[in-house]
Amino acid sequence: MSSDHHDFTTPSPWVERWADRVPEGGRVLDIACGRGRHARYFAARGHEVEAVDRDPLKLATLEGVSGVTTRCADLEGGPWPFEGERFAGIIVVNYLHRPLFLRILESLSPGGALIYETFETGNERYGRPSNPDFLLQPGELLEVARGRLRVVAYEDLFVSDPKPAMVQRICAVSPT
Repeated sequence: MSSDHHDFTTPSPWVERWADRVPEGGRVLDIACGRGRHARYFAARGHEVEAVDRDPLKLATLEGVSGVTTRCADLEGGPWPFEGERFAGIIVVNYLHRPLFLRILESLSPGGALIYETFETGNERYGRPSNPDFLLQPGELLEVARGRLRVVAYEDLFVSDPKPAMVQRICAVSPT
């Protein structure tokens, strides 16, 4: 990761590395999208993207981006806004709300890919987030996938760039 990964356009290297696991042309859901760096990336790859965030000002930066539809929703305090919808790819970066795990898995199309990357226990040594509610436990993403998805890649590691942090990452595919 380089220090510019939190700008408007540069996707996470983990997302870039596994983006080809999302079926070509399939619809993508970017959860807690912020300013939409991953929504932009997948739209540029020819995907229709649903970008969701609770911050309307961040979503406004995606206005007019071809292939991207935005939805302002509080995923933690409101109902799941994608009931009955399916996505070929679901992207989650730097966000954790455990009650959404099942909803995310239910929203993945057969053959679809989940690409997830966020902070884990131990990150409190390096700054925010430090609240255990926002830090994965060791192996937690593997447990979420167990028996439901085929894990393509998984990492549980310390990173120094863009800032020192403890992270977990997974790319897993739904059975067809």
